[in-house]
Amino acid sequence: MTYPDTSFLCALYVAQSTSAKALQFMRRQTTALVSTSLLLYEFRQSVQFQVFRYSKDKTQGYSASAAQVALATLQANIAAGVFQSPQVDWADVHRMSERLAFQYTARRGHRSFDVLHVATALHLGATEFLTFDANQKRLAEGEGLVVPV
Repeated sequence: MTYPDTSFLCALYVAQSTSAKALQFMRRQTTALVSTSLLLYEFRQSVQFQVFRYSKDKTQGYSASAAQVALATLQANIAAGVFQSPQVDWADVHRMSERLAFQYTARRGHRSFDVLHVATALHLGATEFLTFDANQKRLAEGEGLVVPV
């Protein structure tokens, strides 16, 4: 089971420096990626925030039209089965997140959503975790997840 984080989804759906690596991974992937309501919320929120940033400074974020394409492509991929959505026991994820936060955050500075994503991957029994965030990669690998990108 492979769990992508938001940085991986952003690389898939909006052109950026890590997009080639994300697309290369997806060409080799033979099974559906895991998607949760948390992951989809954070991705969609991030896209909207990037539109806000772009509206204030055209050198940052991305345009509303780029955001619409990203969101529509994600939705098409969900419909096509690129993602699977297993049941999540959010209370268990929160317990696991508390453990991870207590164990790692004071020393390494992990953000809440990063901890929640790693905890969700662990809860679901994922073996791979897709991220382009170096600090989140350290957290995932510290918990035994393989980060292949």
